[in-house]
Amino acid sequence: MPADPGDFVAYLDRLGLAKRPLPPTFGTLTELHRAHVERIAYECLDHHIPRATPLAAQDSITRLARGRGGYCFHLNGAFAALLTHLGFAVSSHRAAVRHSGGGPLEAGHHLALTVDVGGEFFLADVGLGDGIYDPLPLREGPHRQGPFTYTLTRTSAGWRFTHDPGGSFDSFEFESATASLPEDFAEIHEWFATSPESGFVRTLTAQRRDATGVDLLHGCVLRRVDAGGKTRREIDTSEEWYATLAGVFGLDLSDLDAATRAHLWTKTRAAHEAWRAAKRAAVTTGRGGPLPS
Repeated sequence: MPADPGDFVAYLDRLGLAKRPLPPTFGTLTELHRAHVERIAYECLDHHIPRATPLAAQDSITRLARGRGGYCFHLNGAFAALLTHLGFAVSSHRAAVRHSGGGPLEAGHHLALTVDVGGEFFLADVGLGDGIYDPLPLREGPHRQGPFTYTLTRTSAGWRFTHDPGGSFDSFEFESATASLPEDFAEIHEWFATSPESGFVRTLTAQRRDATGVDLLHGCVLRRVDAGGKTRREIDTSEEWYATLAGVFGLDLSDLDAATRAHLWTKTRAAHEAWRAAKRAAVTTGRGGPLPS
């Protein structure tokens, strides 16, 4: 279903660009991309309530316009619709992800976008959390952005994007063939949202990129990664936790009633304490390294 034009206005207003001329140029693409990753967080809070997060473009655009975030299917899905609305030529692609530490490529776990601007193609991806700040020209080689270096490599079927070694995942590969949202991602989205094996179900996360680095919340642990290195602190109260979600990650959670907010914090804190206990046990028995500092 096509998005309501009024929702595009609200979406652009959240990006701080509602009253700007936005011709389909590389300058506009860069401005939109930067505003998106700076203002709209990568997050999975609704999976912990739990509450459905539909993938149709209309649903995602409305969601973002109202102050929430999402992961790649929501963020890149909405962004693709916005770019198309503004006159850009956009293609969506199924991408296979390899997580940090190795392992197999997991097919269909990511939605990637390419944008044709005057015959030059760019990777545009606002759904990576600690990923790119600017769109990347589809040219082989390293690309430095802030504290991170990303690498693009041609494959037999398309392209491989490799994250900085300190990133939240190792790489993803996407074919030149195009994909459709939500149809081609509905099954894996359902798994992400409901499976006990899903990382989004196991750990509540929020991430937001800026020009100099990234802020990352995993459960009750808030980290900052930038050129100065990494900092980390634990959040001990619900008041500070919700203030962090609003202040650091720009999330509007005003639609959550008191009971839901209490449930979400209690569940997240219990998972954090279980993680701490498991880490201590691993150290005691010699099966794991020290607790993170």
